[in-house]
Amino acid sequence: MPDQSQPLTWRASGVPVSTRFDDPYYSLENGLEETRHVFVTGNGLPARARAGFQIAELGFGTGLNLLATADALAASPGPIRFTSFEAFPLAPADMERALAAFPALDAAPLLAAWGRGARTFTLGPLQVEIIEGDARNTLPRWSGRADAWYLDGFAPAKNPELWSAALMAEIARHTAPGGSFATYTAAGHVRRALAAAGFTVTRVPGYGRKRHMSTGRLA
Repeated sequence: MPDQSQPLTWRASGVPVSTRFDDPYYSLENGLEETRHVFVTGNGLPARARAGFQIAELGFGTGLNLLATADALAASPGPIRFTSFEAFPLAPADMERALAAFPALDAAPLLAAWGRGARTFTLGPLQVEIIEGDARNTLPRWSGRADAWYLDGFAPAKNPELWSAALMAEIARHTAPGGSFATYTAAGHVRRALAAAGFTVTRVPGYGRKRHMSTGRLA
């Protein structure tokens, strides 16, 4: 089982920071707008959403990406599957504190499910599954193939294991034909690993102070 303790510190602005990786969980400027820009828009959503569409994510974190996706796809035909891989799940109280910064999102159903220990549940049009454990071990055993990937681990310099060439190859192996990815990072070694795995990789404008991010489609 993964280590359930994820030690945090909190910025004065209320942003949680992982002490394990010395990295904030979301943008210091506006985490919700970053999620919408990078992951939702970066994967061409909600336009691509349809019944049976599969979204997958590396790094569940606070659940912000899930909530932003449920909000963006609220009018989309379901069910849409959302699978996230998380090695170090947050304590319910920490998740609640982190998500309190985004009153525009309805966090109550997620917090209720998380608090009772549920890792499969429904959220709006989304059928959610959180797979706990190191993605290097759990992703190869996953039977799904995603139409859209959110690559949202901590920064490659802080958490290199989640950005290795081997794991990017597993991402490609678990992507449907024509499937996409989006990530906040434009690190050269990550883009090269994704390209080597079979994605057509594009560097595009990032959010806020991040000049660039990366998107791509499986060739």
